Amino acid sequence: MAVPEHETEVRHGRDTLVRVVAAKPLTESPAARYTWAVARLALGWVFVWAFLDKTFGLGHETPSAKAWIDGGSPTEGFLKNSPTGPFEGFYHDIAGAAWADWLFMIGLAGIGAALILGVGMRLAAAAGALLLVMMWTVVLPPENNLFMDDHLIYAVLVVGLALVSAGDTLGLGRWWSRLGFVKRLPFLK
Repeated sequence: MAVPEHETEVRHGRDTLVRVVAAKPLTESPAARYTWAVARLALGWVFVWAFLDKTFGLGHETPSAKAWIDGGSPTEGFLKNSPTGPFEGFYHDIAGAAWADWLFMIGLAGIGAALILGVGMRLAAAAGALLLVMMWTVVLPPENNLFMDDHLIYAVLVVGLALVSAGDTLGLGRWWSRLGFVKRLPFLK
């Protein structure tokens, strides 16, 4: 496998020219940038789809009779029907609470939009990882493993997407990072 390289010329004194060849990080290769961008779009769609399905009851996980716009609760089913675990009482107590429904839905929409657009990746990573880890604690212990499930994998992925600036490829990340308020508040990058 070839390692992507770049050359830099450095002058030392009047007549000495040194050519330095250094390997580019793999995250800078076009294949890696596009792979991370596709992963970002895919994970963004996971969040957006959950928001749309719970809002409108599209029938995938949420039947139309339980749509949020028709008075259903986006948190009640998941939290009330969760397996018994160390946080069962806490989650059963907040299941169906209006404030929990609103926070959950704002989180799904905001994280999904940020990932799809490629903007606010740091904030989306923090909020997404927090939401996903909380959802993981709802299902403790996971059904098919001692501790690992898709919520934890997605949490690691969303943080990784922010670390490699995945919003810059097939997204608005570069434009977003040049905005004045984002330069002043780098956590919004």
